[in-house]
Amino acid sequence: MASTDRTGTRLMDRPEYRSKPKPLTRGPYVIVAEAVVEMADLNYGSVIVVDKDDMVIGVVTERDIMKKIVGKGRDPKTTKLSEIMTADPRLAREDDDMLDWLRIMSNERFRRLPVVDGEGRIKAVFTQGDFVSYTWPELMGQMRSIVKAQVAGNFHYILIGGAILIYALAMVVVLSVV
Repeated sequence: MASTDRTGTRLMDRPEYRSKPKPLTRGPYVIVAEAVVEMADLNYGSVIVVDKDDMVIGVVTERDIMKKIVGKGRDPKTTKLSEIMTADPRLAREDDDMLDWLRIMSNERFRRLPVVDGEGRIKAVFTQGDFVSYTWPELMGQMRSIVKAQVAGNFHYILIGGAILIYALAMVVVLSVV
């Protein structure tokens, strides 16, 4: 993925990036049950599987555990992370463009994006929620523009409706007095 020079749109420019806690990382031979306990303690939805050089080789998510352990009746006390991980996951670089990854995650239907530094070591995990916080202000701006356009385009109907409402209220007042 090509990086961008546009400050503000890079993953590392986002407030979420700086405030994110360190991702949970474990080696491929760690037992699933052990990783699950750590995920639960930290309230994390994934564990990043790394090799001896701390390079990302896989990701195990809550969904992986549900589908590949619980759903298949496997024993989490004897199954290793390497047996259920998504190997060679998509990795973003911290200077990649946020909108590029928003599109890719949406199109390819994955929810967690490991972000690595220039040496390929894990720095953060972005989730779909992080991308929503980025796009929300823009979506609200678009909604305001749509509402303004609708009001401007239908202003005559709004005037007529307002006049009818005022007339109806006046009639209620007049008839209640009589």
